[in-house]
Amino acid sequence: MASIILESIFLKRSQQKKKTSPLNFKKRLFLMTLSRRGSKKGSVDIEKITCVETVVPENNPPPERQVPKKGEDYNMEQISIIERFPYPFQVVYDEGPLYVFSPTEELRKRWIHQLKMIRYNSDLVQKYHPCFWIDGQYLCCSQTAKNAMGCQSLKVGRSHRKTKKPLPPTPEEDTMVMKPLPPEPAPSAVGEMKKVVALYNYVPMNVQDLQLQKGEEYLILEESHLPWWKARDKNGREGYIPSNYVTETSNSLEIYEWYSKNITRSQAEQLLKQEGKEGGFIVRDSTSKTGKYTVSVYAKSAVDPQGMIRHYVVCCTPQNQYYLAEKHLFNTIPELRNTLSLFLPSLLWLISRLKYPVSRHQKSAPSTAGLGYGSWEIDPKDLTFLKELGTGQFGVVKYGKWRGQYNVAIKMIREGSMSEDEFIDEAKVMMNLSHEKLVQLYGVCTKQRPIFIITEYMANGCLLNFLRETQRRFQPAELLEMCKDVCEAMEYLESKQFLHRDLAARNCLVNDQGIVKVSDFGLSRYVLDDEYTSSMGSKFPVRWSPPEVLLYSKFSSKSDVWSFGVLMWEVYSLGKMPYERFNNSETTEHVIQGLRLYRPQQASERVYAIMYSCWHEKAEERPTFTALLDSIVDITDEEP
Repeated sequence: MASIILESIFLKRSQQKKKTSPLNFKKRLFLMTLSRRGSKKGSVDIEKITCVETVVPENNPPPERQVPKKGEDYNMEQISIIERFPYPFQVVYDEGPLYVFSPTEELRKRWIHQLKMIRYNSDLVQKYHPCFWIDGQYLCCSQTAKNAMGCQSLKVGRSHRKTKKPLPPTPEEDTMVMKPLPPEPAPSAVGEMKKVVALYNYVPMNVQDLQLQKGEEYLILEESHLPWWKARDKNGREGYIPSNYVTETSNSLEIYEWYSKNITRSQAEQLLKQEGKEGGFIVRDSTSKTGKYTVSVYAKSAVDPQGMIRHYVVCCTPQNQYYLAEKHLFNTIPELRNTLSLFLPSLLWLISRLKYPVSRHQKSAPSTAGLGYGSWEIDPKDLTFLKELGTGQFGVVKYGKWRGQYNVAIKMIREGSMSEDEFIDEAKVMMNLSHEKLVQLYGVCTKQRPIFIITEYMANGCLLNFLRETQRRFQPAELLEMCKDVCEAMEYLESKQFLHRDLAARNCLVNDQGIVKVSDFGLSRYVLDDEYTSSMGSKFPVRWSPPEVLLYSKFSSKSDVWSFGVLMWEVYSLGKMPYERFNNSETTEHVIQGLRLYRPQQASERVYAIMYSCWHEKAEERPTFTALLDSIVDITDEEP
């Protein structure tokens, strides 16, 4: 009979290659003997073992595999009752890693020490995997081949080996032998520069611009020019790029079609139902759980003709690994998404595998702050006029092209309607205001009369007409989304300490994707006609103005908040005129006396409470736009 060196009862994890969930664990008697009579079923020849090491414990293991608390320990007599095996180690051989769980740390150390006789084996690995192989990958490095080279170096030195045959070089060593070391970077602290990745392609509009290729990385050399940053590409070329076309490499989720950064739960459900495809999905930021993500998935249902939708919160471990189910860890969100698209058997609790990414809108490139870096004075010869869009407070507005390629709106300023010199002085400042919910000012043509103001083109025109003339019936969620768009733009202007002074539905525009953007911010200061003249002689929109403006012409961000409340009322009344029964003079009198707009039929009590909070008589008691946006999001995205 073979001489027994060690004998212990351990917990053994199943090695079945296809059975990944639930993992099988069985108590087995383990013997270490001196017998060398060939391999038998259930035994491993010591000469075939290439690595023996501990394993990092599982995240949130069941009680029987939890490490005892401080001062807690169990002997072998107790273990049969308690059945706790919290100390894992691995024995790696030609069939892969064998995972064994010991009841005590001391017993694990003893077995590993005895098994270290493998230091005389000829095929020892140089690197090992410190974490478990679970569901087709190693948790430590996400490699999917079970026999893949390890990711952490062993502490065993080469001097311990019995054979004199040198070990093969590691990939790192091989590279060092075959290729010369790269030159050290110049002492310009390149490592300290911000790295960004391009979200969109960008074709230079002038000689100072740098071309962007979607997905490529760039180094930022200078950020002082607000919407335009100086950058360097991988080939050493330098130039200016639009800052809203890139994101820091740590935020590179935005390059993926399936990721929607600013989308609410209700919007996600609406989009998934509209698409109606089995396995349609959206990955989005979780607004109710800061810093986390949510996967929204659609599946067809025999019970509900609209289908079923489930929302799964993506959690993160202290080691920055992501998971939906605790035993399935991923180093990145794209990695998690790719795995879910394969529909592993261990994730059968998902209602569908992820098949079709659904986007709120096509990831078309945003507007740039100007038609190229530093180009604020536009040559009218570069403009082509295509059709008239309407007449605004300053004159005719036309749709056209810049250099025959870029869609633009052209405001042809009627002489005598604007204080032109003052506006031109301010135009450069206004061009530097850049936000996805602001209509972008591209530049001006000031060297002829009439002067032109060139802006982003918005296909669906002004919000007021959109509300009044659209044939379809708007859902309450759509109306609230319009208000949210405007509130986001106003929060940005508030952060820049820039006042709009004329916020109303007529001064918001709607693009071809239904997104509402705020326009004409700050232009009311340059109005010379009497369209907005109140009974007291000041120039402002009376029906959208708070008491302190009506009485003292005192403008602030809080007066813009009042106007936003009136705009919300316009949206929910589908474009009605505020205080429709009164003229300007009567409106002024009633507002000062405390009269407020009634609740529109489509506005819920919660929505009306938001707009009513904008109408406090004292300006300091009105909320900020940040607080208003939080209140709107609370309604649109109430996740369980």
